[in-house]
Amino acid sequence: MEQVMKDLKSQASRSTTPGKGGLTPEIQSRIGHQLRAMYDDVVRQGVPDRFAELIKKLDAPGATPHVENEGGSNDNNNGRD
Repeated sequence: MEQVMKDLKSQASRSTTPGKGGLTPEIQSRIGHQLRAMYDDVVRQGVPDRFAELIKKLDAPGATPHVENEGGSNDNNNGRD
């Protein structure tokens, strides 16, 4: 997939009108097809098991979300503003 993107970039640099900065309809179409193929591949992969389990836990009656503070958050400022 990475090679396809490199090919599209090199083709786009050769096929565009100098000074206009736009892509030809052919290049736009090829990019669109590649994006659709990548999207379809991601959709076919499905939801990872760990995410499915987390969603089940959050959907359970009485579930309370628990967010761990890793020190980078400003959620607890000890009363300081």
